[in-house]
Amino acid sequence: MHIVIVDSSRVILKVVAGMLEPRGHIVSAFTDSAEALAYVTDNPRVRALITSLEVRPLAGLELCWSARLLAEASRPLSIIVMSSVRNARNLAEALDSGADDFIDKPPGAEELQARLRAAERLTSLQSELIRLAETDPLTGLLNRRAFLQRTREAAERARSFGQLSAMILDIDHFKRINDEHGHDVGDAAIKAVSALIAEEGIAGRLGGEEFAVVLPGKSLSEAEALANRLRLKAADLRVRGARAPVRLTCSLGVSEWSEGETVEGLLKRADIALYEAKTSGRNRVVSAMTDLVLSRTG
Repeated sequence: MHIVIVDSSRVILKVVAGMLEPRGHIVSAFTDSAEALAYVTDNPRVRALITSLEVRPLAGLELCWSARLLAEASRPLSIIVMSSVRNARNLAEALDSGADDFIDKPPGAEELQARLRAAERLTSLQSELIRLAETDPLTGLLNRRAFLQRTREAAERARSFGQLSAMILDIDHFKRINDEHGHDVGDAAIKAVSALIAEEGIAGRLGGEEFAVVLPGKSLSEAEALANRLRLKAADLRVRGARAPVRLTCSLGVSEWSEGETVEGLLKRADIALYEAKTSGRNRVVSAMTDLVLSRTG
């Protein structure tokens, strides 16, 4: 488990790290609580924060509160407060500020290991609950709510660092596939298409046979090129049917985010482009910006 320790004393940090590292834990130690919070923020693999109440410049309770807000943003994190002064008031304030546990300083090795085993159980449960809340059960992609949340976060980063493009795609004539071959084949088609996009940017299932991919750092032309590659791969798919393999195609709409635009606006323009792709013949890519149509032979 990746653990961050915060204390004003380098001796305490060395002692606690010495208890943890031989057990295989990754330990990052800080005397500065603001630096520790920034590190935890930037490193989502951190699973436990152990902090003294007597730290600066952020007080221990403030650090707990700020770290708890991170955890509430769909992130597993266990927070343990350690203090040389153990009383009911300190304990209550720590728990009210977002801590999960409280331990004496310096901690005993056996007690510390036991509390960390409890922390691992807690974060494992949190991870599973987050996965269930964010994942589409059929495809394993992000569900609509989680996809939109991740897209908003990507748009926030794009405001400072660069480009962001989006594509929306769906399976052509999907109702016909369901009607002629059954819902099991329809589900297999959905899973086959989802596998094509699973590793491409931020991928989600919006509902039914419709999917979306947001591509941080990609320009419109790069998104168009990727969309056409996906279109060609989809046309090569063969889904097992009762009598013979079932073929399918996909249509895709692409858009590029611009400064001041909302995430909803970005996706709406991609959706309008998708509608154009569907009404102009299917099995094609249409760009919301240039109305570029890549034919099925492109």
